[in-house]
Order: sequence, then C-alpha cells, then structure tokens
Amino acid sequence: MTANNPLLVFDLDGTLADTADDLVATLNAIMANEGAPPVANAEARNMVGLGARKLIQLGFGAAGRTVSPERLEELFAEYLDIYEANIAVHTKLYPGVLASLDRFAGAGYRFAVCTNKSERPALKLMNALGVSNRFRAICGQDTFAWCKPDARALRATIEKAGGDPAHAIMIGDSKTDIETAKNAGLPVIAVDFGYTDIPVRELGPDRVISHFDELWGAVAELRPRA
Repeated sequence: MTANNPLLVFDLDGTLADTADDLVATLNAIMANEGAPPVANAEARNMVGLGARKLIQLGFGAAGRTVSPERLEELFAEYLDIYEANIAVHTKLYPGVLASLDRFAGAGYRFAVCTNKSERPALKLMNALGVSNRFRAICGQDTFAWCKPDARALRATIEKAGGDPAHAIMIGDSKTDIETAKNAGLPVIAVDFGYTDIPVRELGPDRVISHFDELWGAVAELRPRA
C-alpha cells in the first residue's frame, strides 16, 4: 500500500458490527453482581457507543446509584473480563459489510478501524468475526495517548495504516465519530442504524447511509474531496 491508496476508517460498535446485545448483557452481569437491577436493552442501546466506563456509569445512574472513580476502574476491569469471555455471542457484522469491503478492496481501497473500544477487545472481536485480516490497523481507545473525538487519534490510525489523511474518509454512527472526522478535516459518512440518541442527520455528516450497499455511492461522491 502507498499513502495514495484511498483509506476508509471505520468505527466498530454500531458501524461495522451490531454489538449492543453483548455489551448490554455484560453491563447487566455487572449490575447483578452489584445487586442492582438490570437495564433494559432498548434503554441501553444508545449508551453503548459512549464506551464501557460511561456505560457502567449510566447503568448505575439509571438504578439511582453512583460509582466512585476508584470503583469505576474496578468495575471496568470486571466488565472487560466478562465481555471478552462472551465477545461474540450475539454480535454480527451488519448486512452488506463483507460485500462492501470486497468491492472497495477490488478497487484498491484499504481499511482501518478507529474505535473507542479498548484495543484488546476490539482485536478479539474482529478476529471472532473473521475480518481482522482485512484491516491495516485496528486502533482502540488505549492504542494512543488520545482517543476520539481528538483528531490525533484518527490521524494516528491513518498513519499506522500507512495512509494519508488527504485520501481518507471516516465512517461512523455517532456524534463522536462525526466530531472526530471534522476535527481532523476529513469527510465523514454516518450510518443511521447505529448507537446514538441524536439522529445522525442532525449532526452534520457529509453523507448518511442506511445500508452498506449505499457506501460505494457515498464514497464516490466524496472521493474528489478526500
């Protein structure tokens, strides 16, 4: 790959893969261990895109409880252990992902992941889904000294993938992803089926898609700017 090869940088949860059921199940295992009531799946789905620590805080907040910073770190470690042991029980790639990657790869595109999931579970999940070898870089919240929406996390991901920001496009599902791309000066495509309590069309992405079959056309429209 040369730096001139176009690079598509994907978020993971809510963009490439529907991970909510496994993430919420992990949260509720933690809640049960702490004697707190479970959080309904429908209520928690929009929380999962904010990262595990925030998910834990929101889950306990919904139960009328607060968690100290020290206890939060302990619960976060427990969360990762439980989640990684059950990382792809219900999780699946969204429809059209594999066909879309095949089409773009055939046209010379390369791929990376920039997620606020920790790197270790991100890699483990991508392996479990059988797609890790398709991506030049899989970067998580703890890969660099910065994480989304800091533009440096996205730029560092592009660099690790051997790409060039001038030939890269971000694809995500949330305010965080859209802000990250804008902060980095990259075009951004939002999927409207992910995890956000604000409709993505209201967040100002360059394009919105409702299925991966639409990604080719959206990228083609933005490519001259990339």
